Amino acid sequence: MDEKTKTTAIVLAAGLGKRMNSKIAKQYLILKDHPILYYSLKAFEISNVDNIVLVIAKDEMEFCKENIIKKYGLNKVSKIVVGGDERYDSVYKALLEVSDSDYVLIHDGVRPLIEVEDINEMIDYLVNKGPCIFGVPAKETMKIINEEEYVENTPIRNNLWVAQTPQSFEYKLLKRAYELMYNDEMNIQIITDDSSVYERYIKKPVKVLLGKYSNIKVTIPEDIVVAEEYIKNTNKS
Repeated sequence: MDEKTKTTAIVLAAGLGKRMNSKIAKQYLILKDHPILYYSLKAFEISNVDNIVLVIAKDEMEFCKENIIKKYGLNKVSKIVVGGDERYDSVYKALLEVSDSDYVLIHDGVRPLIEVEDINEMIDYLVNKGPCIFGVPAKETMKIINEEEYVENTPIRNNLWVAQTPQSFEYKLLKRAYELMYNDEMNIQIITDDSSVYERYIKKPVKVLLGKYSNIKVTIPEDIVVAEEYIKNTNKS
């Protein structure tokens, strides 16, 4: 990686996680011995990113500073940003706080099983070739349905991949894409990830790097069981 470039990781952890059916936000649930969010931040702390911008809910600011950042010595967390109403709002607020960076990686804080070597692989591709995301081929047949839940189409599975995070881009171009998105109110509600914003408004190709099926997003209670088993078997800490 060129020493003159700087890369920032934006880690999103402001969600409520309603499907987890927990009084505690899912990013703070204990996974083996540590909060879920710890694992995501730790991976970026060890990786080749230069700094981390963390996005959390306003009332979790002090808790997160004391019980995660300071407790585990996460020195690359340079800024903490209060999240917005929607995921895309949180990303944009974080982008406004990024300074002097050439590249950004956006990651869901509740994907605790991301590997350091994968982050570094992504940074290398980003700097030398261009924007990229992680993804894995769909393992099951997918259906497109209508409003009445009848099948409208069965797409070819070979062309379907499940998008993951991190997703990585040139900082200035991603920020510009979000600015254009906010001026396009008709399309803002269909945004589901950062790559879709970049694709729509910058209109440049985004490479899909082969990710790992283990890089799950912890969403429901069953995901905790899967993640704990993975950590146990890989001695991840």
